[in-house]
Amino acid sequence: MSVKDVLQSLVDDGMVDTDRIGTSNYFWAFPSKALHARKRKLEELQKQFSEYCQRKKSLEESIEKSKIGRQDTAERTALAKELAALQQKKAHLKGEIDKYTECDPDVVEEVRQANTVAKEAANRWTDNIFAIKSWAKRKFGFEDNKIDKAFGIPDDFDYID
Repeated sequence: MSVKDVLQSLVDDGMVDTDRIGTSNYFWAFPSKALHARKRKLEELQKQFSEYCQRKKSLEESIEKSKIGRQDTAERTALAKELAALQQKKAHLKGEIDKYTECDPDVVEEVRQANTVAKEAANRWTDNIFAIKSWAKRKFGFEDNKIDKAFGIPDDFDYID
């Protein structure tokens, strides 16, 4: 049984080939197959290596090209400080604008539309509740106050104006 397991693991690893001929299973392994597999793997790795070397070379060249004109000078340092100051000022002004967004006419209109939608939805649900109460009264003969008490509906329950 252990030979069978060992053979199966070798077949799974691709080190041994197998074929079923009739009622027999035949296993074989050619030394040249492993050699060819290693050669193919080596060629593939060498090809990848050469591609990566070319890519590295092109990246190094682009780094050198981008360094031209970027030497640290007093003017560049001053411009970098000015840029940082302007970015900080922009963030501060954006914060100021965010404080007053609630007074923005667009935002106010959106809130009004959202309120209208919410009011319509509340009235629709109220209408549904009244319809179910009416159905329960007709179907089962319940009184309004018993239905309200059973389902926790308040006495002042009505449409939103």
